[in-house]
Amino acid sequence: MSQPLSDEALDQIFREARTFTTWQDRPVSDELLHQLYDLMKWAPTSANSSPARIVFVRSPEAKERLRPALAPGNVDKTMAAPVTAIIAWDERFYDQLPRLFPAVPTMREVFANSPELAESGAFRNSSLQGAYFILAARSLGLDCGPMSGFDNAKVDEEFFPAPATQPAEEFVMGRFRSNFLVNLGYGDPAGLYPRGPRLEFDEVCQVL
Repeated sequence: MSQPLSDEALDQIFREARTFTTWQDRPVSDELLHQLYDLMKWAPTSANSSPARIVFVRSPEAKERLRPALAPGNVDKTMAAPVTAIIAWDERFYDQLPRLFPAVPTMREVFANSPELAESGAFRNSSLQGAYFILAARSLGLDCGPMSGFDNAKVDEEFFPAPATQPAEEFVMGRFRSNFLVNLGYGDPAGLYPRGPRLEFDEVCQVL
């Protein structure tokens, strides 16, 4: 049975966690990236659809490929981050539903027959998975700098080029569409601004 997390854990994940724009010169290992994904993958999505796809941009060469798509104010922080994750979604995520959601054998066709439903579901659930990604990273001691200041079309063209043919049942990056970016690593507190306020319960919530 679930038990409340300690105040220390809640502080690390929520209350004292910050969005970082400056970074320590500390690498993020492949092992840690695997641990991060292996945590986030268990969080819920509609029909267990799991549409998110992630590209970890880490090498200097890959960072240079990303540079032209970044808004000017996001260039330096992204180039300095040990890793930048492209949180994307697979337009044909529903091809995996016979495996991921076998309880309803017709679920694949529900999305396959409705492009609008598929797109809205993929965007919504990949956004959820991106949020889980941030919480999983923080729980592993990493800091995050999520961003939407970039050109999605340029990222998609550079990192998710469409091949000449796209077999329906294969893992094809040309079907992926970028959602948002997350810089990842160990933040440098010297670069933090004063923390912004948050809205209070009574300003945003109702109990009916």
